[in-house]
This record gives sequence, structure tokens and C-alpha cells, in this order.
Amino acid sequence: MKIIVASHTYIVDLNREKLRALANLEPDMEVTAIVPRRWRPGGVQNKIIETEYLDEGSFKVIPVANFSENHQGLLTFGLDLIRVLQKLKPDIIQVEQGSKALSYAQFISLNKLLGLNAKNVFFTWWNLPYELKFPASLLESYNLKNTDGIVAGNKDGEDILRERGYSGPIKVMPQLGVDETLFKPESQPELQQKLGISDSEFVVGFVGRFVDEKGLLTLNQALGGLSDRPWKWLLLGRGELESALLEKAAELGIKDRLILVESVPHDEVHRYINLMSCLVLPSETTYKFKTLTAIGWKEQFGHVLIEAMACGVPVIGSDSGEIPNVIGDAGLVFAEGSVVELRKCLLQLMKDGDLAKSLGKKGGDRTMSIYTNKALAKQLLDFYRELVMANG
Repeated sequence: MKIIVASHTYIVDLNREKLRALANLEPDMEVTAIVPRRWRPGGVQNKIIETEYLDEGSFKVIPVANFSENHQGLLTFGLDLIRVLQKLKPDIIQVEQGSKALSYAQFISLNKLLGLNAKNVFFTWWNLPYELKFPASLLESYNLKNTDGIVAGNKDGEDILRERGYSGPIKVMPQLGVDETLFKPESQPELQQKLGISDSEFVVGFVGRFVDEKGLLTLNQALGGLSDRPWKWLLLGRGELESALLEKAAELGIKDRLILVESVPHDEVHRYINLMSCLVLPSETTYKFKTLTAIGWKEQFGHVLIEAMACGVPVIGSDSGEIPNVIGDAGLVFAEGSVVELRKCLLQLMKDGDLAKSLGKKGGDRTMSIYTNKALAKQLLDFYRELVMANG
């Protein structure tokens, strides 16, 4: 089977592991990632990335000239895309830029014009209802009409696409998996000593952006009511909420229990997660944010959850967005924004070592079975086979 996956996501080599795993599942697999030749990620990383050609046999990365260097929806590719498609003759074309992407319409049109007869698939994370005006409504209508299958990063995304009239096959799975060779149970005595954490202290962990919607102030309040117990709060990340967080922690008398680590390379994050007695993702749905088509935000997946679960660390998550579906029965879930419920969950794990150990084991098993890159690759291949077999 010949597969093309197009997305700016794969300019980063670490993000290609799922595609590498897919390419190695069977002898006749050929997987090609088509990526923008130049891309400016924005945020912390604001330098233009020049992507290089890569050939690993059954897996290749082909940079193609692109228009728009930092906007997913406006990304389109140059004329060299035509030659690439003619040469590869794919069975599957998956574009990971959402339902309203110009690049997806471009691939659909070239698929038709070149007579490739490939199945058209797109990936989306979008998990909130939205309204579209012309011409965006026309673009999405064209894309959905010509779609053979969709990969949605969460259940809400699937429900929204059904509401918008799409009746074809949808597979719910995340875009990226977890690297089980990196994220695994592993003691870190030197790092523990360096951070001043004693064996008797329960370490509550958080990894992510310090912003309102991540629910950090709720977690702060919950921990403030447990000051009679021995714990430390290990936070990896940074953001605009940091000063307010420290101020509130000082008011609650727990500021000395916080350990802030601002910058950690991704291949070092597992070391810090392995220090945690539990990881908490207390995300809170908000309607403050506005885009051209929708208002609001809720957790689309929560990738750090599967990283912690892979390390055998029990997890606690709010019920915002996809979090409960990611955790399943392998962790504790509380009502978003509820200080009382979150405190209860923390206390459960602090008091019951057997429960914590059991949930850690369940989380590890769940991640190995459905969230590693190889597990995702197998799910993807099964979905592709279903699409190829449908209607010939």
C-alpha cells in the first residue's frame, strides 16, 4: 500500500515515529510525508525551519514549496506537488490540516485531475461546534463531499462532523503516539536529590503551559487544603499565569512546596515524570477565545497523560474535552473546576498506595495497547484497508 501523509507537523523528526512504524508494518508499505519546505512554527520556536529530504527506504519525507509559512488553514503547496503525486501514485492521501484546509482541497483536486483514484482522508483536532460563512462554508462543503474517511483526534470531533452532515467512516485516535522506549518506568535518584525531593514526599506533577484554561489555580486551591500532608508540586512549563500562581501559593502558605522547572527538552521530560507520584491535568473549558468560526477551547486530547501513563504514573484529569476518554478506567476523573473533587482525588492517591500502584499499572497497559506509535500505526493501517476495500 502506498500512503501519503501531508502536514506541517512532520517537519519535526520526533513527530514522524508513527509514520515510520506504519512503513515497517508490512513489506509492501510505502509511506511518504509531504511537508512544507519552509515553516515558521511561532510561539517559543519562531525561527523558520528549512525541511530536508529524507529517504529511509519504505519511509520518506519530501519537502514541497509552499505558500503561507505559519498558517495551517492557508497552507498550500507549489507546482512540484504535481510531479510528486504523479511519481508516487498513492492509494491513500491523508492531509492533517482539518476540514476547512485549502491544502486538503488542493490534494483532492489534484487527485481527480491526475486520475490517481486515491482515497481522500483528513485529520482534525477540532472539538467545538462552529459556524462558517462563505467562502469557508463552500470550501468545507467541497472537502467533506470528496472525503472517503476522517481521522478525528477526539470523540467530540467525530460528533461535530456528524452534525455537519458527514456520514462516512471516522476513526477516533490521536495524531501522535508515545515513545515507549523513552517514556517508561525508571527511577531518577540523582534528579530527585537535585530537586530536593525526599522519599517520604508525595509528588504532584503538572506538565504544560501556565495559562488559565489548564486549571492550575484550581489545582493550587486543592493542594492548599492538604497542607497537613507531606507533598511537593513539580511543575514543568511556563506561561503568563506563573506570577499569579506563585502569589496564590504564598497566600495559601504552600509556596515553598512548589518546584518550577521552566525549560526541559522533550527527550528529558520522562525523567521528571518518573519523579511524580501522580500527574494532574486539570484543564477547564473556556469561552474566552474567539476565532473566525468558533468561540472557546476545551482539551483536545492531553498528550502528557499518555506519557505519564507509559511511565506507570497514576493520572488525575478533569472531565474537559477528551480527557476522560484518554484516561478510561486507568485513572481518576473529576468535574472540571471543582476544588473539592480534585482534592478528594489527590487524597485518595496520597492515602492509598495500592490504588496508586494499581492505576499506574492500568495506565501503562492501556498506553502500550492503544497509544504507542506502533499501536496507532496498526489502527491506521486497519482503517486504510477498510477505505481501500470499500467501493473497490
